[in-house]
Amino acid sequence: MISAFANSFKVPELRSRILFTLAMIVIVRIGTSITLPGVDPTVLNAWIENKAGDSASGAAQVAALLNIFSGGGLQNCAIFALGIMPYISASIMLQLLTAVWPPLSKLAREEGGRQKITQYTRVATIILCVFQATLLAQSLADPQQNYLMAGLQDAIDALGGRPLVPNYGFGFVCTSVITITAGTMLMMWLGEQITDRGIGNGVSILICVNIVSDLPGALIQVWQTFVGSVKASPASAFTLVLLMGFMILVIAGVIALTQATRRIAITYAKRVVGRKVYGGQTQYLPLKINYSGVMPIIFAQAILLFPSTILASLFKDVNWIQRMALFVSSGWVYYVASSLLIFFFSYFWVATMFQPTQISEDLKKSGGYVPGIRPGKPTADFLDFTMSRLTFAGAIFLTGLYVMPGLVSSSMKISSSAAQFFGGTSLLILVGVVLDVMRQVETHLLQSHYDGFLKKGRIRGRVDRIQQGGRAMDSTTIVWLWVGLAIIVLIGVVYKLALK
Repeated sequence: MISAFANSFKVPELRSRILFTLAMIVIVRIGTSITLPGVDPTVLNAWIENKAGDSASGAAQVAALLNIFSGGGLQNCAIFALGIMPYISASIMLQLLTAVWPPLSKLAREEGGRQKITQYTRVATIILCVFQATLLAQSLADPQQNYLMAGLQDAIDALGGRPLVPNYGFGFVCTSVITITAGTMLMMWLGEQITDRGIGNGVSILICVNIVSDLPGALIQVWQTFVGSVKASPASAFTLVLLMGFMILVIAGVIALTQATRRIAITYAKRVVGRKVYGGQTQYLPLKINYSGVMPIIFAQAILLFPSTILASLFKDVNWIQRMALFVSSGWVYYVASSLLIFFFSYFWVATMFQPTQISEDLKKSGGYVPGIRPGKPTADFLDFTMSRLTFAGAIFLTGLYVMPGLVSSSMKISSSAAQFFGGTSLLILVGVVLDVMRQVETHLLQSHYDGFLKKGRIRGRVDRIQQGGRAMDSTTIVWLWVGLAIIVLIGVVYKLALK
């Protein structure tokens, strides 16, 4: 494992890609710390130092999730306040429209159609940025109306009523909208540059870095809750150890289920072309258990929490709206409704993205068939039935992972930002991105005749699943991977403590 890291810098192309990716990450982290022009950083620092954030309500979870995805840029009112999320939202919208709207679906199959859809995505990103940046800039004038900045008004009162934006007006709103929109488009461009000239998927890397950047602060909050507080006891320290062990188990489970697949045997008929015989081999069609990935959780949060939370922040004097928002965003109603929505969107995503009829036709054209299943419609029905059962198991996994942060936050009395690392969207994205980067580095090492991270120098996620029955990543690799991540996080914790 250690030699693989050393070999990564011996390959010139891989070394340049890694260094370029690190340089882009540094630029993004600098952008999340530069405050918008016109915002008083003294008020922000006072708010961040006194922020408790112990609430486990839906609004607190939304605020913690958005702040994590922006890498702290939203909390710092930075030029990268919106992060890369408008581009992600626009991409999801266009992807769904491509699957359900015939004109876009036809355009995607034409030559050069994907480039046009990419342009539409960028235009939609600008529109979303302008809209969200306008609402964010307007909310800075009155922090009480912004549920993402709970507790900021208390910091303003503690400083003698010092406003967050001393000279609020049309000029500030216009400047902030232009700055935030330009920052998001710059992040989108940086992500594309990482994809072309760096390692891994650029947009995913930026999201992963923003998530990891909040981990040291979350660990410090947990440490102060169980060890550093006045009420700390030996039992509290033991609880902290159990909590860390539980977190490792959750991460290991996410890794296992992220890579889990159901392999469908595909046999190809023999063909004689001249003096050569083609076909007659058995390959496997991998069907992922968690085919929809993190999309059902994102859709469930958008449907369940965002409308009610935004309405509650806009209509503070309307009692029935406040009661409805509290009823939807907390308690057993919140968990039941979110579970049902996750199941619905899991099947919805599979129904729109997984096309068993097209797969069956492609297999029939290439001379492939599933043993015991007739080609054509019976094969499509078999794939659809198998995928439906896999989706049910994946939906159960996603539901448990989604409710985990709320349960941990309410039972252990820790902040929502810290509880996000025990499940939910952030952990799924973090695990998926790290595994994808490891596979790409592994590919470069094998091409240069170096041993990779895994045993026998093979990418078990891609090769051994086909050749050796789908064995997952060995335990030694997982241990060393998370030991390295723990060292990086420990350095961040020491750095933050040194600043204090």
